[in-house]
Amino acid sequence: MLDPRFLSLPIAHRAFHDRAKGRPENSLAAIRAAIAAGYGIEIDLQLSADGVAMVFHDYSLDRLTDATGPLHARSAAELQAIYLRDADEGIPTFAEVLDLVAGQVPLLVEIKNQDDPDGAGLGPLEQAAAEALAGYQGPVAVMGFNPASIALFHAAAPAVAVGLTTYAEWSAEDFPTLSEDQRARLRGIADYDRVGACFISHHWKDLGMARVAALKAEGAHILCWTIRSDAEEAKAREIAENVTFEGYASALPAA
Repeated sequence: MLDPRFLSLPIAHRAFHDRAKGRPENSLAAIRAAIAAGYGIEIDLQLSADGVAMVFHDYSLDRLTDATGPLHARSAAELQAIYLRDADEGIPTFAEVLDLVAGQVPLLVEIKNQDDPDGAGLGPLEQAAAEALAGYQGPVAVMGFNPASIALFHAAAPAVAVGLTTYAEWSAEDFPTLSEDQRARLRGIADYDRVGACFISHHWKDLGMARVAALKAEGAHILCWTIRSDAEEAKAREIAENVTFEGYASALPAA
């Protein structure tokens, strides 16, 4: 079951980041800022060359660091030594982030492994995430766009709540390597029950989908991504139970 704190505290997308203030996305500084503000935190996981779960969104290092090339070609130690732009710290490991958060606020973890929804090539990142979470005390949940990835993680860590990151598009133009049948399954959130999910995090502009309403009626928790203003948040909360936000300060519940 999803810890109720995931429904009460707004969730800072890639932590409470603001590059102008020295806290880029998925950085330890942005995580510290989210904890200090009292927000939940969403982070992303990628796998290093030596099998360590790293907290980083992109497959490539180019956008967020002065290094180039794929993240998965570098060891964890090498990645930790690569400073994020506008920060004085390197790319953190998942273990470092877990030690820092230490159950203080809800932690929503997205596994960035979307290559094959039928499961080919998956497993090492999901296993690394499960091993890092072993013994973690505090509200945590894991999600991803790839149902096969989430099913693998759930098998490795059945006590951790899991969900699917979802939206309506899944176009052939944006996902040319997927078949139409695969895109239709993802679009229709067809694997929700199969993977053991208890929530979805859905694109906020698509919250009016009939499938979202059906899941909510069946007891699924509905989160959403990514909100960038108070007006968007108000609209999303007509359906969603909580928001993942960035670029402004979402209002915390009254004490």
